[in-house]
Amino acid sequence: MEKNEIIQILYDWNFWDRDQRAGIFRPTYISRLNALFSSNQVITITGPRRAGKSFIMRQMAKQIIHDGYNPKNIMHVNLEDPRFTESGVLLLEKIFKTYQEYIAPENSPVLFLDEIQEIEGFEKWVRMAHELSKAKIIISGSNARLLSRELGSLLTGRHLDLTVFPLSFGEFLSFNNVMIQNKNDCIAKELEVKRLLRKYMEFGSFPEVTLSDQKKEILLNYFEDVITKDLLRRFKIRIPQDLRALVKYILSNVASLMTLKSIERSLELSITSVKNFTNYLEQAYLIFSLKRFSFKVKEQEKSPKKMYAIDTGLCNAVGFRFSENLGRLAENVVFIALKRKQILNPELELFYWKDIQHREVDFVVKDGLKAKNLIQVCWNMQDEKTRKRELGSLSKAMKELNVTTATIITEDAEGEEKLQNDTVQLIPLWKWLLIEEGIL
Repeated sequence: MEKNEIIQILYDWNFWDRDQRAGIFRPTYISRLNALFSSNQVITITGPRRAGKSFIMRQMAKQIIHDGYNPKNIMHVNLEDPRFTESGVLLLEKIFKTYQEYIAPENSPVLFLDEIQEIEGFEKWVRMAHELSKAKIIISGSNARLLSRELGSLLTGRHLDLTVFPLSFGEFLSFNNVMIQNKNDCIAKELEVKRLLRKYMEFGSFPEVTLSDQKKEILLNYFEDVITKDLLRRFKIRIPQDLRALVKYILSNVASLMTLKSIERSLELSITSVKNFTNYLEQAYLIFSLKRFSFKVKEQEKSPKKMYAIDTGLCNAVGFRFSENLGRLAENVVFIALKRKQILNPELELFYWKDIQHREVDFVVKDGLKAKNLIQVCWNMQDEKTRKRELGSLSKAMKELNVTTATIITEDAEGEEKLQNDTVQLIPLWKWLLIEEGIL
């Protein structure tokens, strides 16, 4: 590519001679990026495609310009831009040299390199630029294993990570112009919050979907992007229909127990394909697996896993019907909220619990060596048989794991249940989500 072609592309991405659209501010991520920015490390931003990584990069660029940086000392480029007709490390070097020649940044500039997994061998160039203090580097990608594996081997001790998810419920409310700042706001806006929770569960929380009227169409486009760009192309999958069948099966059965064998039997795929495909889906942040709690590692590995999706909107667009699966969608929402907390605190571990009588608790939250909290998701607690079953499972798990308090997350039920010396809190999902985010 000629330099004049490259600089034209760069002008489109940068604040050098114009303001850039940066979307709705996401203060939680910008605050974390600010904390990482002061370190002498490469910052890696990972997360699912379309979760908002590019906009967060722009918001960060805008913030440091506001703090006094010269816009010409910042370069942002999305390496998926189809106008780049070359690939590989030489393209990265050519982009950087063109930027230096045409824009003439002072000292060591800040580089935002978006979707960097498109550049084969990028990690060597990043290490070189970092070690020679050519620039402060922030990179993003939509593939967890790619970034962690490649950077882990070449940049050991030289990079810090930030994982971006679709909108939390608090962010979702603010994107819908509902601000909750205290308990009085919560009381005044409870009906509106509950209405938006249904939307949150039905259409998920990808930023663009949240702001659009064409929600299902966008979700289906996202799904195709992940399948095509993050899976079929990257892993050179020869039989696309097998992968699609597996994705739809998992998205239609979130919060269900699965084994490689059970999926193999249901879809008539080879066990090798099932193992590889589920691994690829996790790398692309499309699904997550949850292991059974056990003090024996071998038992954890041999037990079925529960599968969850990054976004309930994708489940409804690709998998099952919304109204028939509110309980499982609520459980998926709770899992993703817990996963966000785990990313911030690596000491936290998440499991499900099940005993030989098939009593089950949805989530065991373990902090260090001790089980800290038990969480059961039960959308409707009105049926006495259901109530007895859920409380019985919690009571058994609490005794076994020596936990004295537990939580049941519901649609509307709220209160407290006493189980001998133990206490079970009942709380509606909308309120639990806001408490988890520190909003209430």
